[in-house]
Amino acid sequence: MKVAQVLLEMLKGYEVRHVFGLPGETTLPWYDTWRDFGGIEHVLTRDERSSAFMADAYAKVACRPGICESPSVGSTHIVPGIAESFKGANPVIAFTSDIPLHMESRNMLTGLNQAALFAGITKATFTLTHPDEVAHIVRRAFRIATTGKPGPVHVRVPMDLLGKDVESPNLAVQADFAFSPGHRPIAALGAIDKALAALEKAKSPVIVCGQGVLSSQAWAPLEALAERYGAPVGTTINGKGSFDETHPLSLGVIGARGGTRFSNGRILSADCIFFIGCSTDSAGTDGWKIPVPGSGQVLLHLDVSGEELGNNYPEALPLLGDARATLEVMLDRGRSIDGDTAACRAEENRIGREAFMASLAPCLAHEGAPVHPMRFVGELQKALPENALVVADPGISAVYASAFLKLKGAGRKWICNFAVGALGYGMPAGIGASYAHDGPVVVLTGDGSFGFTAGELETLKRSGRDVKVVLFNNECFGWIRATSRFSGGGGRFATDFSATDYPAVARGFGLPACRVENSATLGPVLKDIFSTRGPFFMEMPVLPEDEQVPPVPEWAEEAARLGMDCPY
Repeated sequence: MKVAQVLLEMLKGYEVRHVFGLPGETTLPWYDTWRDFGGIEHVLTRDERSSAFMADAYAKVACRPGICESPSVGSTHIVPGIAESFKGANPVIAFTSDIPLHMESRNMLTGLNQAALFAGITKATFTLTHPDEVAHIVRRAFRIATTGKPGPVHVRVPMDLLGKDVESPNLAVQADFAFSPGHRPIAALGAIDKALAALEKAKSPVIVCGQGVLSSQAWAPLEALAERYGAPVGTTINGKGSFDETHPLSLGVIGARGGTRFSNGRILSADCIFFIGCSTDSAGTDGWKIPVPGSGQVLLHLDVSGEELGNNYPEALPLLGDARATLEVMLDRGRSIDGDTAACRAEENRIGREAFMASLAPCLAHEGAPVHPMRFVGELQKALPENALVVADPGISAVYASAFLKLKGAGRKWICNFAVGALGYGMPAGIGASYAHDGPVVVLTGDGSFGFTAGELETLKRSGRDVKVVLFNNECFGWIRATSRFSGGGGRFATDFSATDYPAVARGFGLPACRVENSATLGPVLKDIFSTRGPFFMEMPVLPEDEQVPPVPEWAEEAARLGMDCPY
């Protein structure tokens, strides 16, 4: 058995069904074997960067490692996606082929030190040096990717090794690590009891959920715990979906990306804050101002990663463990507070949230052209099927929907990439996610992001995935323009684009496409888009962020000073 076949047999043993990537000379020996190997679909992408983004999103939805592969010359291209997986704690295994190792010092074309390239953005990087170690390295890669804090693993395969015989294949598979989490450690019981005592004593508790709640599939015990203590639940933008956003206890998204004066205000006024699966990064805390370190609030922090516990709030009580497993133990060991008290807290939160949303009615009902992004969110709310998955690029694509699109039911219903936040994530991520999601996928992207990944429209056409792409066109890098303006800069240096007929571009790739320029036609178009299965492309002209200010805390005050509306 050759090395190339052992690789495929091991992936098949770990129930891998899709691998995202594209060909190159150094990978051809693997492809030659793959051609006649059944059970693993190779999803051809147009850019290695896209293949890594696809694997990242697939991993989020499937709760198993996403697999991407690239030739040696493309190894540098997958870096943005692998970096996102690393900072976002998503299990991805990236295979890169390479030139024969002994040729690197002779400057053979496409060769480079891949191990050094990936060392800082993976949990581990391996270089295969002997045929008999292939299965061992694959097993190790799956264990590392799915245990502890999940993350990416890189495996480098020299092309001359792929065709060599393996004397001792040892195709044993460790089934525990085909999924993520691979194992579920529980926080120390003493720490759990202290956390429960704090929650029982609190007069105004809140819970803040990061993406770790979704990765752990912890939404059921989370809801039970929140209802027991009447604790409103907010999520970071990456954690959106951890809690039913139509539930009376939902705060919605908090922080600098998707937070509102209502949700952020409740965090600031709480006497006890329970962080779950949350890295307390700058986006989720508005630059560590929500909450303010040393505020005197009681802080609890549950995370599977010891390096994140109390990282930015050292006063927090640390609970080191898997979110779902630990919350289940907390439910078993904890005592309920007075039922009327819990119910009153939920009703108070519901009334406050509805009053806040009522104050935004003019934006939600905005008529005319161009379409107001909040009007779009309102119409999308009406048209969106319950089994839809929303994938958003950074910027205007994500911030309105994260704040105002209320997802019914808990679970992985939303994907964005606010761990690193590279543009161009949305479309490839939507395609990758569609291979693990049974329902339509809606990609919200901007013209800035679209410029990075336009070629994947061909992938979408060829694959026929049920992915609907909505492009917000403000003819610029709007977020950068607004940041410059509201920070005192000039605002328009190196940001603006020329006019482009984006529906014509999509049609050129063979996709059905349209442009919606007025709010009056938006609802019917969205309804029609979701009435049929398959890809669709819709462009929507909008104002740039420095002219129509989105709900961003750091911009809201300056917008008010300038007499501009800001739905924060």
